[in-house]
Formats: sequence, structure tokens, C-alpha cells
Amino acid sequence: MSSVVRHLTFDCHDAYRLGSFWATVLDGSLSEDDRPGDPEALVEAPGSALLFVNVTDAKTVKNRVHLDLQPQDRTRDEEVERILALGATLVADHRTPEGLGWVTLADPEGNEFCVERSATERAR
Repeated sequence: MSSVVRHLTFDCHDAYRLGSFWATVLDGSLSEDDRPGDPEALVEAPGSALLFVNVTDAKTVKNRVHLDLQPQDRTRDEEVERILALGATLVADHRTPEGLGWVTLADPEGNEFCVERSATERAR
């Protein structure tokens, strides 16, 4: 039998804070065992599990791996605005006048991720 991806792990400075951000973005939840100040925080959301682990190293370069988010019940632009309001920052806007493209954001610790068009937008 082959291996499966159990969760994606992110190094960070504040596992609980960053886990809380991502739990809200993904409409998931932190593990019931996680508390502020813990060295790890596990986010479980539909279709994914993200583990945040405290490290002392600072992020210094662009991510080699990143998440691509596809909104389920709102448009790409609505999702971008919602996530910006949660504390993300805009890194690059790759939207086109025709409505194609994506937006690159960064979470509160600088990890880049993209927001793509929803399935409904893609079907048009």
C-alpha cells in the first residue's frame, strides 16, 4: 500500500494564532486539545488537515509549496475580500479584465497562498 498525506505542516512563530486564522479561512476547527502557547496546532477542515508547529527560524524566502483555495459558496473576489478582512495581505493580483486569473495572498506570518475562481465561475 502507498502512503497518504496525513496533513500539511507549516513552520511558524505562533502555532495557535496561525492555526486559528486558517481554521476560520477553511471553515474548520482547531483540535480540542490546542491552546494558546502550545507548540503545535492542528486544523481539521473538510478535505484537509493543516498542522502548525512553532519554530524559531524566520521565514526568509518565497514558499516552495503553497495552497490554492477554491471558494465553494462565494466568488473568488468575495473570498479574497473575506480573507483580507481576516488578516491576510495582498501579495499579487493576477486577475484579468475577462474575469480569469487568481490572487496571491499571504497569511499573518507571510506564507503565500492563492485564491482561484469558484467552480461556478469556471463553468461560465
